[in-house]
Amino acid sequence: MKKKTRNKVYVGIDIGGTKIAVGLVDQAGKLLAVNKCPTPCHSAPGTGARIFHLVEKLVRELLDGEGMSVSSVRGIGLGVPGIVRPDHLDILITPHVGLSRYPLAALLERSFKTKVVLGNDVNLGVLGEKWFGAGKGINNIVGLFPGTGVGGAIIIGGQLITGAQGAAGELGHMILDLHSSQKSAGLYGTLEALASRRAIERAIKKAVARKVPTVITKMQKGKLGTIKSQVIAEALRRKDPLTVRVMNEACHVLGQACVSLRHILNPDMIILGGGVIEACGDYMLPRIREISAADPFFKGIDDCRVERSFLGDDAIILGAVVLLKQVLGEKITSGVDYYPKLRADQKGNIWVNDKLVRKNIYIRADGKVKKINGAAVFNELDRSRRLGISALRRVCKKGPKILIVGSARRRLRITQEGKKFLKEHLVQTRLLDVKGAVKAYNAAKGRKTMVVYRREA
Repeated sequence: MKKKTRNKVYVGIDIGGTKIAVGLVDQAGKLLAVNKCPTPCHSAPGTGARIFHLVEKLVRELLDGEGMSVSSVRGIGLGVPGIVRPDHLDILITPHVGLSRYPLAALLERSFKTKVVLGNDVNLGVLGEKWFGAGKGINNIVGLFPGTGVGGAIIIGGQLITGAQGAAGELGHMILDLHSSQKSAGLYGTLEALASRRAIERAIKKAVARKVPTVITKMQKGKLGTIKSQVIAEALRRKDPLTVRVMNEACHVLGQACVSLRHILNPDMIILGGGVIEACGDYMLPRIREISAADPFFKGIDDCRVERSFLGDDAIILGAVVLLKQVLGEKITSGVDYYPKLRADQKGNIWVNDKLVRKNIYIRADGKVKKINGAAVFNELDRSRRLGISALRRVCKKGPKILIVGSARRRLRITQEGKKFLKEHLVQTRLLDVKGAVKAYNAAKGRKTMVVYRREA
């Protein structure tokens, strides 16, 4: 098959504690497509080699999907959760991933014959937010990202602060409670030990061991191994007393951390991101903001905004490309907002960018609107009102984080095979009526895709 002719693209990679995400970014800063998979267990032997082969596979699949060859890649930027050498070439420490001292950059350079640069994942996430997201046009920013651990980043005067060994911004290791028995990365009472997802998970498990009831036990069918952020968010929505108490404690800790950071760095903005904030931000942000704003020292002096990450999962991928372009000495453009604006009325009529659409449609993660026109992959909708794997492959082609499905009277469902496909590709799903789906789509951050099926059964 003949490859499409296209300008050079950049590859951004986010290697996290739970997933690996790879994206293709064009010269205008538009994220073309994303490919994802779970991260291998970091404690198993040979983790570095497995991650390398997974990343290599994900990049090649993306290029094939876009009809591009390896020669189209201008360079690769890569984010890891840990400490990276200041020259952006070597990984020093990655506590939660198992890449410490592994020559990942050199191996990728050899495989793709292009420049590869490395950076701390949260540093890159905040760099992405500065250029394309919540921090656009702002030069003094602190990032605080509670996820599996708690990452941080500092931008002062528009410049990312990395420190003598590249370890500046490891804000999760700030000690906030000298008397705490909770430990993370060998230190007691740190922000990470008190407010990360693992810390929240640990607090819930300890309470359950003391016979404290929680809806999470039922949600997880009695198995409290890993409690994901989405489960915690659902428990909050159900107003589970234990979850509310634990999350209020985490909010208090994060709020106090924001107070300390204002005193130390006096930023214009603190950006909160990471898996915990993405899932539970609607509950957490007002409480964190209230604590930060109550600091008497800064009353009437500054106006430090505490904001949620705008880019979500895309931030690290885009920030990795920003770092790459900085190293290459290339101009950085501000990116493109390519998601359409939707609205719907009570009757289920839908407008896309103020144009009335009378057809059943789906919107891909690159923002392109496609009609559901009776093609074979969607025929099953008329018969069973089920989205099967063939339709989902088409809808999710560009690598969304979330799939939103809107249908009359919420009648549309997903086949078991389709559910398995979505789980394997780490795609969250929401099944709503048309009006609810439109509202959810407009509010969703990061890569999103949508099916709107108006036909009455």
